[in-house]
Amino acid sequence: MANASGSNAAAAAGQAAEPRTATGATAVGSGAAAARAASSIRDFALYESGLRKIDWVKAHMPLCSALEEEFLRDRPFAGKRVVICLHLEAKTAYLAKVVQAGGAEVAVVASNPLSTQDDVVAGLVHGGITAFAWHGATADEYAAHIAAALDFRPQLVIDDGGDLVSTMHLTRPNQTAEVIGGCEETTTGILRLRAMEQEGALRFPMIAVNDAQCKHLFDNRYGTGQSVWDGIMRTTNLVVAGKTAVVAGYGWCGKGVAMRAKGLGARVVVAEVDPVKALEAMMDGFDVMPMEQAAAQGDFFITVTGNRDCIAGPHIDAMKTGAVLANAGHFDVEISKPALRERATEVRTVRPNVEEYALADGRRVYLLAEGRLVNLAAGDGHPAEVMDMTFALQALALRHLVEHAPGAGVHPLPRELDERVARMKLAASGVTIDELSGVQASYLNSWRTE
Repeated sequence: MANASGSNAAAAAGQAAEPRTATGATAVGSGAAAARAASSIRDFALYESGLRKIDWVKAHMPLCSALEEEFLRDRPFAGKRVVICLHLEAKTAYLAKVVQAGGAEVAVVASNPLSTQDDVVAGLVHGGITAFAWHGATADEYAAHIAAALDFRPQLVIDDGGDLVSTMHLTRPNQTAEVIGGCEETTTGILRLRAMEQEGALRFPMIAVNDAQCKHLFDNRYGTGQSVWDGIMRTTNLVVAGKTAVVAGYGWCGKGVAMRAKGLGARVVVAEVDPVKALEAMMDGFDVMPMEQAAAQGDFFITVTGNRDCIAGPHIDAMKTGAVLANAGHFDVEISKPALRERATEVRTVRPNVEEYALADGRRVYLLAEGRLVNLAAGDGHPAEVMDMTFALQALALRHLVEHAPGAGVHPLPRELDERVARMKLAASGVTIDELSGVQASYLNSWRTE
């Protein structure tokens, strides 16, 4: 098994090795020394802060805590190597520890260079989990970290946006034969996986966790809705009430962003290309119009589409001075940064994660978090209680892959796992529900009316 050290990873990326490998005080826990030797992280000395963050979210993630106990007993991943490519903050860290409890040898790698929390990564390494990530990684460093994670030779993967899986297929196709399967977290990732499947390129099974009901109904809607506005408000310190928020995209994430904007007192405008979703937004009480028209009205712009150039040059030309631009889609292409740069006479950072673009006509517009995921690059991501459901789904999906080994392709999460997570969440919340009687169940399963 070949793993990149901090200096090797940076050398592979053609960069000076400024962040260092995990060195420092003696780590404790099984495999910690090996994890430190193999990892490429910012600073191991930050681990105590990271451990406190992980302990905080664990206290608010009862589903994952229950699965950790179950996995410690059953050891479903014994002898397996697992790579988790997600946003590396405390909730993801706890998922990694839950998988580790199942007997796996675990490595983590960032799915976004600005969402990594270096202290949390150090905390994982302290617990014997190998890590390849640091906050603010360059494009080359990010690619080197993905390569190092593939050097770990995973047999199971959890991906966010498809970078790990697509890179393996493009650069190491022979390695795909070692993979039992994986899980995908995001809409963007599933779009990429389905494109691979359609071309006959996908060589192992991937479970579309994002499409599970307990994922998109709660994580995408309530998690994104809250965390996006958390990121915007803490970054700008501006009032939302009385202003106009333009939301590009009315999928489950867009629904959540629009709903929370309304709750904060904003007037909400939705820009959408899908006529059914546009109609739904209208019936939900929001104004619906093309971005060309909305551009002149918005104070806040939030893109949540998974597509590129949703806000482009002509839209920027129409914006009022002071407009704030934020992205909540996976990649930093939804707001055209080239179009902003072309129009700017000056670009400066006016607050952490706030870039001011001074335009030739005197207007100023503001881009948050370099156009990357505002809720993670400028915030802490979704609430712990919401991610508890999503990561319980991920852990159970991973176990399903080991026990059932479906064929290559994109597979839905089994409904019984979705329902199990829903029942676990209700129970953890102290909520009980009705059950069908035998007569009722029989009635629903019969075409006869008597």
